[in-house]
Amino acid sequence: MGLINLLIKDPLAFVLIAVPLLYSVILHEMAHGWVAYKMGDPTAKLMGRLSLSPLKHLDPVGTLMLFFVGFGWARPVPVNFAYIGKSRAAQILVSSAGIIVNMSLAFIALFLLQALTLPSRGIVWTMLYYMAQINIILAAFNLIPIPPLDGSKILMGFVSDRFQSALLRLEPYGFFIIIGLLFFGVLNPLIDFFRWIILSIIGLLLFR
Repeated sequence: MGLINLLIKDPLAFVLIAVPLLYSVILHEMAHGWVAYKMGDPTAKLMGRLSLSPLKHLDPVGTLMLFFVGFGWARPVPVNFAYIGKSRAAQILVSSAGIIVNMSLAFIALFLLQALTLPSRGIVWTMLYYMAQINIILAAFNLIPIPPLDGSKILMGFVSDRFQSALLRLEPYGFFIIIGLLFFGVLNPLIDFFRWIILSIIGLLLFR
């Protein structure tokens, strides 16, 4: 279900979901640019992409898809590896930054839900709950090793040059492949598997 249906049926729920979703996506994209910047690439900073302004990150088509279909995307933050060097470690660090941020946001939200005495289903409780769920799903989804998702770029840091080339050739068609696989439910078990891994890691940190 797209967000537009939720806006019509329950405006408060729309706000409680849309705000954490918006800034979770923005922080995910900013993380790629920030790590690249710290490693010597000024591209994202010079283009104004190290910003919390939604206008710097929203993709018109991706936003419309999110509102009407329930699946969307933001504008990827540009990274120029000519400044960083094309080492496998650099590629893994830059590519995993957004996923790490999403996992961190999920951890913070779940920690606050556990640590604070909040009325169940109250506004703050609900927003923290959605923040946790949204970021777990974002991290799990981006771990899928299909270009242009982060999981494919992380995978490229570990595989042979020949396999890297095959993934790069797949990238122009990646979104169409992902949408098709999502439509037929093929990716659901993989997303659930990554979600289980993420929840297991967060659970170890919360309850150690």
